[in-house]
Amino acid sequence: MASDTAIGSKIERKPKLSETVVAAIRKQLVAGEIQPGHKLPTEEKLTETFGVSRTVIREALANLAADGLVEPRQGAGVFVRDHPALTLGALSQEISKVSQAINVLEVRMGIEVEASGLAAVRRNAAQAARIQEAFFEFERLLKLGEPTGKADFAFHREIAAATNNSLYVEMLDALGDRTIPCDRTSPWYSIEVLSADYLTKLQREHLLVLKAISDGDAPAAREAMRAHLVAAQARYSDRLVGQQADYLAGIRR
Repeated sequence: MASDTAIGSKIERKPKLSETVVAAIRKQLVAGEIQPGHKLPTEEKLTETFGVSRTVIREALANLAADGLVEPRQGAGVFVRDHPALTLGALSQEISKVSQAINVLEVRMGIEVEASGLAAVRRNAAQAARIQEAFFEFERLLKLGEPTGKADFAFHREIAAATNNSLYVEMLDALGDRTIPCDRTSPWYSIEVLSADYLTKLQREHLLVLKAISDGDAPAAREAMRAHLVAAQARYSDRLVGQQADYLAGIRR
């Protein structure tokens, strides 16, 4: 007979094949790889791409249709629909001003503060490990002097995933990794946001978030994430002041 401990232990459910397909296609849609109004590849092509059966593909497409992301058209195929998440994804490609960056951080605060608290109480062992792995990938890249933007985004995305509420992940995916300033691909890239001092401060803030989530301390996780995003807003505000100073210095020459 199995012990009480074994019976009470949590069994992690592996995602269904259709869920994996949904996640992959959703990511493509949000990234704008397939635009609204365009047709998805045929079932046969999707079957080959993902290495699954047509039944799995049909289930995945049905789930995407239920979420309002795609629309099956009799005899024509499956087409991408206009959707708020896809609109946000397009927005992330357009924003290029510091003022817009500050606005995005405000939106992220509304999403990520609560996500951090939920992650602290809902994360399973594998999810906690992935958050920590993203943290140390950032650290590795920082020490090598390489761009850290993708690792930074991965850290925040893994926290969203650990809420076990897919809408948090969808919102971050819609905003995209261009909301992270610490990479050369960011529209707000500048030398100062790639300085070792800047990134080290960022990583210390990440550590407080990581520790609170690892400890299962929801209030501390929320506060750490709020402090991190408020600090990011302050850094952008400092850049605005710096631009004014540079302008005045140019006038006085």
